[in-house]
Amino acid sequence: MSVPARTRKRAVLAAVSTALLAAAGLGATGAAAAPPAGAAGEPTEVSTLSTGWSIPWGVSWLPDASAALVTERDSFGLFSVTPDGTRTELGTVPESETTGGEGGLMGVAVDPEWETNHRVYVMHTSSEGNRIARMTWDGSSLGGYTVLLDGIAKNRYHNGGRLAFGPDGYLYATTGDAQDSALAQDEDSLNGKILRMTTDGEPAPDNPFGNHVYSLGHRNPQGIAFDAQGRLWEAELGENTHDELNLIKPGANYGWPQCEGDCEEPGTTGPKYTWSTAEASPSGIAVVDNAVYMASLRGERLWRIPLDENSEEVGEAKAFYVGTYGRLRSATKVPGAEELWLSTTNADGNGGQPPGSDTLLRVAIG
Repeated sequence: MSVPARTRKRAVLAAVSTALLAAAGLGATGAAAAPPAGAAGEPTEVSTLSTGWSIPWGVSWLPDASAALVTERDSFGLFSVTPDGTRTELGTVPESETTGGEGGLMGVAVDPEWETNHRVYVMHTSSEGNRIARMTWDGSSLGGYTVLLDGIAKNRYHNGGRLAFGPDGYLYATTGDAQDSALAQDEDSLNGKILRMTTDGEPAPDNPFGNHVYSLGHRNPQGIAFDAQGRLWEAELGENTHDELNLIKPGANYGWPQCEGDCEEPGTTGPKYTWSTAEASPSGIAVVDNAVYMASLRGERLWRIPLDENSEEVGEAKAFYVGTYGRLRSATKVPGAEELWLSTTNADGNGGQPPGSDTLLRVAIG
């Protein structure tokens, strides 16, 4: 496919404009163009919700919005946090290990049928690799640990780890290439993929390759979120040059390791937006009022990317809070509100802060 003119322009200008634009709180392309149809307000207010965290990684709301469940990567703890910031430790996830890098207790997702089954799904690193497991929380104890899918290769870095339920009722998971880039193009490997499965861990019945794989050719996919049209968006860490925002479609190949950023390889699907790795290194994403909000680690900022509800095009990205809160890990929409929760992970070894220095933030969207 041809490289879009907007992306070529970004690549040419990025080296000379990044510092000026970051100081102004703008994206890699400068002042944002008029947002596409359906896009709405921007962040208006930030407040501290909860402090004393050490690498809060995943966040998933209970369906009734009474609380969100939050994981800590290295302590393997699962917590409940109410809208007023009250934190309660529910327990720890068994058989969890760190990798000395990015592995540990990562994503969490609450079953859509929570009111009847009280099931919680987690993705974590274990002795043999990365796993997706299910537990139950009955209001007093966390138990019933059941492995749904294992054999996902692990490494110090590139473990993926995000979980989310789709509007179709299936569980989606991101997996990194485990620092073995060839796995991303192997349809029979669970790595370098977005996976789609039932709540018992079986492949969704209409998956494109007849196994767990929903899309392939990913390096280290992180955030996933669905928009109001039911489309799946994904943020992906590049290697040295380009990070990506992708629109995920079943069976599509997103090009890694042949491509990083825009791609002309036959049979591949290119990103909808790219950034330099210094500006982004994305983690969690959320969709609020027809815009993707992308938390950035190395970039230490929150990106807003307007969506067009009538096409697959996106508007110009704009950055907020550049360098204000440090490394941003999760971005999660608050049910029934124009609001985000953000988590910092400045205690992750790259942020230079001690354990207990991380924060959950509440962001109002105007």
